[in-house]
Amino acid sequence: MQALVIGIGNPDRGDDAVGVEVARQVAAERPDVTVLEFDDPSEAIDAWEPDDTVVVADAVSSGGHPGDIHVVDAAAQKLPTGRWSAGGTHALGLAAAVEIARALGRLPRNLVVVGVEAKHFGHGTPMADAVAAAVPAAVEAVLTALDDADALLTALDDAALDDADVVDADVVVAAIDERGGEP
Repeated sequence: MQALVIGIGNPDRGDDAVGVEVARQVAAERPDVTVLEFDDPSEAIDAWEPDDTVVVADAVSSGGHPGDIHVVDAAAQKLPTGRWSAGGTHALGLAAAVEIARALGRLPRNLVVVGVEAKHFGHGTPMADAVAAAVPAAVEAVLTALDDADALLTALDDAALDDADVVDADVVVAAIDERGGEP
């Protein structure tokens, strides 16, 4: 079991660089976390294991304002489709890659996507100012997702629920609260 951050994107394609930039900043702040970079989201499927905690950072295009941040628990729900998953320069969008992994039984235990709204993907162009300005907040969202997953796993261990078929949510929330975390 490992904590894994995956930055998706192409640093030479404008706003598409945001996922990679977020991952690089997480690597500088959290040397205990494995950080990988991929140009194509489908490559991530082979990078994670079922027991891993994975946070993916990527550029998205939902029609929002450049720099808006979207956080989605992709293990619990499908990622939005349509324009949201069509962001960037990938042949296969992140939403499609996640759903392929789900269909193959290859999703990790915890999978959170931190998407940064992007607009310009031209080759050789820099990230837009609004997207670059969102990088620190996106890094914080990644770190929060990692910490929240740690708190949940610790609470489950402390509650001795390792082999249980049913999890009592009140016990888990109480154990997280005891540590000062957010449920």
